[in-house]
Amino acid sequence: MSPLSVSVVIPARDDAPALERCLDALERQTLAPLEVVVVDNGSRDATAEVARRHGARVVTEPRAGIPMAAAAGYDAARGDLIARLDADSLPGPDWLERVTAAMTDPRRDAVTGVGSFYELPRGGRLVSAVYLGAYYGLCYLALGHHALWGSSMAVRRSSWLAVRAAVHDDDAELHDDLDLAFALGPRRRVCLDRTIVVGVSARSLVGLAQLRRRFRRAFRTLAVNWRVAPPWTRWAVRLGLPAKDGTA
Repeated sequence: MSPLSVSVVIPARDDAPALERCLDALERQTLAPLEVVVVDNGSRDATAEVARRHGARVVTEPRAGIPMAAAAGYDAARGDLIARLDADSLPGPDWLERVTAAMTDPRRDAVTGVGSFYELPRGGRLVSAVYLGAYYGLCYLALGHHALWGSSMAVRRSSWLAVRAAVHDDDAELHDDLDLAFALGPRRRVCLDRTIVVGVSARSLVGLAQLRRRFRRAFRTLAVNWRVAPPWTRWAVRLGLPAKDGTA
C-alpha cells in the first residue's frame, strides 16, 4: 500500500507570532507533509508573510470566520489526508507520523487527538484533561460518535468531499470542528487517539467574554445540526435501529 500523503491546513487571522512557532514545529516532524496550507483569513499583520517564508502555500479567504477559513483550506488541500492545526498549536515531532498511522485503517474517516495548555505549565495537563474530557464526553452524547477537535485532527480527503455540501461554511458563529463531526455522521468512523498530542494556547478560555462566546457557538452548532438530525435519530443509526431519512 502506498503511504498516505498529508496536507496540513492551518486557518489563521492576525496570528503571525503563534504561526511562526507552529510552522517551526512542523519543520521538525519525523514525517514530512506533502504540503502546508495556511488560510489567511483577512490578516492585518505578517501572517501571510510568515507562512510563505516557511514554504507554506497561502490560500486567501476574505470572509471572516473560522468555518469559512477551514473549509477553504480543506477544499484547497491535495493530500490523501487533511490534517488540521490551529495557528497556536504546537505539535510534537512525531505528531504527523502518529496521525498518519492512525489513519492507515481505510475504514476510518477521521481522527482527533488531545493536548495540553502550554501557557499553564503547572495545571495545564489537568485543566486540558478536564476541558477536553468534558468536550469529548458531552459531544459524544450529542453526536452519537466522537467529536473532532480543530487544534489536532485529520480527515480523509475523500470523506471531506463526501460531506462537503453538509458543512455550514457560511456561519462564523459555529464551531467548525464540531460542525464537521456532525456532517460526517454516525455512519462514518471518527477515532479518538490519545497518543496524538499537541500543545495549545489557553487564550480562547481566558475571560468571561471568551467563555460566553465559546458556549454560545457550541449551542448554536448543536441547534443548527439537530434541526437536520436530532440526537435520538443519530443514536438510532449508531445502534443500527430504524432512523429518519436524511441522517448522515
